[in-house]
Parts: sequence; structure tokens; C-alpha cells
Amino acid sequence: MSGRGSARQPEYQRIAAELRAGIEAGEYGPGERLPGENDLMATHGVARMTARQALALLQAEGLVEARKGAGVFVRDFRPIRRRGIERLAHTQWGSGRSIWAADVGERDLVVDSVGVTEEAAPAAVAGVLELGDEDRVCVRRRRFVLDGKPVLLSVSYLPMDLVGGTPITRPDTGPGGTYARLEELGHRPVRFREEIRSRMPNGEESAQLNMAPGTPVMLVGRTAYDEQGRAVEANEMVLDAAAYVLEYGFEA
Repeated sequence: MSGRGSARQPEYQRIAAELRAGIEAGEYGPGERLPGENDLMATHGVARMTARQALALLQAEGLVEARKGAGVFVRDFRPIRRRGIERLAHTQWGSGRSIWAADVGERDLVVDSVGVTEEAAPAAVAGVLELGDEDRVCVRRRRFVLDGKPVLLSVSYLPMDLVGGTPITRPDTGPGGTYARLEELGHRPVRFREEIRSRMPNGEESAQLNMAPGTPVMLVGRTAYDEQGRAVEANEMVLDAAAYVLEYGFEA
């Protein structure tokens, strides 16, 4: 039965599967060039369009990238292992470390775009933060770049009646970030709730994250609560799905 299924598989998918297996086996390492269209045509006896479709499929999966005039190369980028529990522990940000340190270690992380504004809360955010129609929020918009590649867009919303006039309203919030400053204000986050889903990116997201065509994004929505149960931050994140592994380790 597997033979009949294989016979029905489009030729470009079969070629892409062989190349994918070669990448996973280390035959083609990070940064190495894959066989080009002419090579695939000669090896597999297929038309140029079929060879092109096979390479395009791997690009859509985020495994390879095309370099104009040079060919198609295996992506030279190690996925980020996002440790969802460890990164939010008080021992992390409470000691002045960035929550990102739990994910990237010594790799080169840059926040290359930071915008901080005071705005009316969007309806969905106002519902999460239990704000009234007249309440305002501090909005922190950031883009994170790891090893030269944009990997995440983040927008945080915090009640202005709580954070107004504090370092949270500045681009650089200081050691430990926003959560350390909330603790100083007497609103230490003690509980977090995250929701994760995925979809295809819109045009702006795709451009900001410099994503390969066909690559989805993961959406992480996080709410932070203080000891009184008040929601003190709503955070909406857009992650390049090809750049992340989500890891959760906890006791049974």
C-alpha cells in the first residue's frame, strides 16, 4: 500500500522529501548549497518547473533560503528553544536577568526597535485588564533580532494608573525588565497565563520578520497577574514558527 501511495505522490514532493531527508541526516549542513535546478533535472529526469517546485517547497517550510544569483542554501540558524516555564520564574527576572536569557544563553540578541506610547486600550485588552472606557494603557512595541535574524514582534499593554511615571514607560526599563519594575511597585507577577495558536502572517508581520514565503507564525498571548489577582500586563507576541521550539517542563 505504501508503494501505491508513493506512486501517487507528485514528483516535486518526492524530490523535496529526499532533499529534506538529506538535510536532517547532515548530508547538507547549515549554510551549504543544495543541488540547483539543473542538477535536479539531470538527476531525476524532470522538467525545470518540477525542480523549481521542489526547492520552493523547502523554502516555504523555512528549511532553506534562496540567495539571488547563488542558489538555494540550508538555513544557517539554530532554532530558539523557548522554555516557557523557566523564563517566567521569579528567580530569572527577580535577579535582574532578562527572561530572554533562559532562551538564548550567550547568543547575540538585540531589540532593534522599541516604541513606548500611551493609548486607549483596545477592546480585547481592556477586557483582559478589566479597564473602563476612559482608562489608558502604556503600550510597549518591540522587535527582537537574534543572530542577525528578526524572530519576534511583541506588544505589551500595562494600565497607566499603575505604571505612569515609572521606568516602565521608558524604552529601557532596567535590570530584570518590566516584571522587576512591577515588583518594585508592589505588583509582583505571581501567576501567568499563556495561550498559543498559529496562522499565516499578514504582510506587515512577514516584512518585519523577514520570513520565507509560506512560513506560519505562532501567536502567544500572555497575561500576568499579581498577588491580588489583578491582571497587570497583557502581552501579544508574534513568533516566526520556523525559528522556535516551544518547551515546557513541569512536574507530574
